[in-house]
Amino acid sequence: MVASATKRNIDGNALISRDARVMIFAVILGTVMCMIISFIDYDLILKLWPVIAVGSLFLMFLLLTPLGVAPEGRSDARSWIKLTSSLYLQPSEILKIAFIITFSIHINKVKNDISSLKNVFLLCVHAFIPIALVVLTGDMGSALIFVLMFIAMMFIAGVHWLYFPAGALAIAAVSPIVWYKVFDDIQRNRILALFNPDDYPGEIYQQQQALNAMKEGGFRGTGLFKGPFTQSGSIPECENDMIFSVICEEIGFVGAVLLIALFVLLSLRIIYIGKRANNYAASMICYGVVFMIISQVFVNIGMCSMLLPVIGITLPFISAGGTSTVCLYIAVGLILSIYRSGVAIEYDDFRYARIAKTY
Repeated sequence: MVASATKRNIDGNALISRDARVMIFAVILGTVMCMIISFIDYDLILKLWPVIAVGSLFLMFLLLTPLGVAPEGRSDARSWIKLTSSLYLQPSEILKIAFIITFSIHINKVKNDISSLKNVFLLCVHAFIPIALVVLTGDMGSALIFVLMFIAMMFIAGVHWLYFPAGALAIAAVSPIVWYKVFDDIQRNRILALFNPDDYPGEIYQQQQALNAMKEGGFRGTGLFKGPFTQSGSIPECENDMIFSVICEEIGFVGAVLLIALFVLLSLRIIYIGKRANNYAASMICYGVVFMIISQVFVNIGMCSMLLPVIGITLPFISAGGTSTVCLYIAVGLILSIYRSGVAIEYDDFRYARIAKTY
């Protein structure tokens, strides 16, 4: 899909675009790292949480220095570190994995009294640190994913339900401050454009074109590399933020439903592993990874469908983005490690159980 979305950007005699080459490299590297991590006992990984936390926070602080790089036209969004002339690192993606690990360990330590005011406060502080750093770098989309992961993991952990309406009231109370002091004009206009598109033609253009491409695809799609909107370059950033529109246009409703079904199956499988994990922290890691994937899928499709404003969230495993892709495979590797090392195997027949115990 990335190759199709960037076909028009092929340089010289190259067979595929730079973005497609980066994705191929990211998938290969991610797969190798996934397999390596899957053979490491997850308990060892959990013991390294201080190193993981400090390393990810250090990378985020680098974004606040001259090493932080912003995309053209968004000097406030310093979300990348430039490694080479064509290679960039996005620390917020690494921070997501680090947050899931450290927050799961934190929840495990206070699980017996998780609804006490002290523990809820400390958990909120734990989540506030990465969210604040991401906001400071201007990546509001990633900040939203962190918030959704935090809320979902707190709910699954069994925090008393009264804290959630209280939190909603607190968010409502500070929303005017966020609107006027945190959001910039571009972010505010993207939200307003959903309600008054005629007043914000520039801000809504990307989503309107994406929606038109989705309609063009119909049931079976126009065919790979044959989407009129995609191949003409009518959809800005169609290789990352708007890639779901490319899927709908070129492989149609059938392809879109198949992709969503794969996300559902992947999520259910991870939940299954989480429910059977021997360690509570491992279970929470599984749930955290699921919420990370589901929230990104939900927000990305919402952006393409003009149900949510454009906030720069990629579609997991599909959108262009080397760091995002590699980190997703790292997360899957961690889930596989939990499955290999920490899932209780149930035997249907006592005779097989005896053989297994003997060996």
